[in-house]
Amino acid sequence: MAKLKIGTLPDDKPVKINVDLPASVHRDLVAYAKALANESGQPISDPGKLIAPMLARFMATDRGFAKLRRASQSRAGEG
Repeated sequence: MAKLKIGTLPDDKPVKINVDLPASVHRDLVAYAKALANESGQPISDPGKLIAPMLARFMATDRGFAKLRRASQSRAGEG
C-alpha cells in the first residue's frame, strides 16, 4: 500500500471557513479519507477535516511559497 502524505489529524483549535468544492474534488476527498482510515486504522467521520492538513502539507512543500515567505520575513526583520 502507498504511503499517504498526511498522517493522523492534529487536535488544534480551528478557525471556521466555508469553502465550495467541485463535486470531483469532494469525491476524491472522500476516497482519500477512506484510504487514510484503512491505512491508519483511525476512522475519518468527516472528510472535510482532511482539508487543513492537506493545505498545510501543500504549503510546506511548495518551494515558491517558501522562498516568498523567507523573503517576506527577512524584509520584516530589516524594518
